[in-house]
Amino acid sequence: MIRFTRAAVAALLVCSVALPAGVAVAATPDPPPPSAAQPARAATLPAPTGPYSVGSTVLPLVDRSRTDPWVPTADGRALMVTLHYPAARAGGGRPAPYATREEARLLAEQLGPGVSGDVLARTRTHSRTDARPAPGRRPLVLLSPGFSVSRWTLTHLAEDLASRGYVVASVDHAYESYGISLPGGRTLTCVACTALDEGGVHGSVVTSTRAADMRHVLDRLTGPRPVWKHAGVIDARRIGMAGHSIGGASAASAMVADPRIDAGINMDGSFWEELPAQGLRGRPFMMLGTHDAMHLPGGTDTTWDRTWNGLDGWKRWVTVAGSEHFTFSDGPVISRHFGLPQPELPADRAVAVTRTYVAAFFDQHLRGLPRPLLDGPSPTNPEVHFQHR
Repeated sequence: MIRFTRAAVAALLVCSVALPAGVAVAATPDPPPPSAAQPARAATLPAPTGPYSVGSTVLPLVDRSRTDPWVPTADGRALMVTLHYPAARAGGGRPAPYATREEARLLAEQLGPGVSGDVLARTRTHSRTDARPAPGRRPLVLLSPGFSVSRWTLTHLAEDLASRGYVVASVDHAYESYGISLPGGRTLTCVACTALDEGGVHGSVVTSTRAADMRHVLDRLTGPRPVWKHAGVIDARRIGMAGHSIGGASAASAMVADPRIDAGINMDGSFWEELPAQGLRGRPFMMLGTHDAMHLPGGTDTTWDRTWNGLDGWKRWVTVAGSEHFTFSDGPVISRHFGLPQPELPADRAVAVTRTYVAAFFDQHLRGLPRPLLDGPSPTNPEVHFQHR
């Protein structure tokens, strides 16, 4: 399989399918040898910043009304959803796992010999399995991961949003990740990787399919027969979506396809579909990306300029100095722990900036809370730049 790297992205405009830091790139030094880069102790994700403890549950879903585009013989379109939500109290329940061993092993193989899948799988989270939700009605945020990686690579953001009072549904899309574990021990691998890399399939197939995936997730969480027994805590009138890489591009596609999604964020992903003439019908959208030749105005990724011009509601184009493609995921935490090459922006700042601006956006547009942070540059976040002001 051809690996879409950050260097290749600059030439081919495929930022949406870039691999994590540490995958072989011509200008990137080799990772340290295994003896120096395989810590026995697992990493711990940064603690959530909100007032709530966090609960977590996993929901396997299958949409049998559709044919899976990557494996047409599959029994419907399989999705794995992790819900994070405000918990009623601290403690109670088992600590939520980060990833299955097989999922982590398959991603670790792509990250290089310095990464142990077993250690990666044991990364410590801050949520408790099936904890009782806190009372109240909560906005829902959908999260979609980058191409080839899994929903758990957005866990630090999901836990933080849940600690601030959101229900967060992180979704894995069948055959679009190096490894997605299903109930019963079966693991789906990345058939779509080969289809895009070698089969000439356009990225819009991914974004349009993920838009349909999110429609099914919303139907199952907010419809008349919800799959989650605590679905009553979800306020179906307040729904947002964010995604990393092609998951971020899918946020725009999902908003075009589903009017229930009120606000969206694309974190460093190229757009694979043009907005319709009516844009997003006035709904707010934020583009959060790298402060470099890729995602500055007039940059190599021309889809950001085109999409910006098509957005017809509240909008922001925010770039982060010193960041790289996987800054907006758990990538900085993973890379630091395993001694992989680091971008200029330290991991702690990467986590803080991502959490702060994503939460501010949803606070303002799903909860009606003014967030002046979104009005322009802030001395507390000097890495953050506002474009087109």
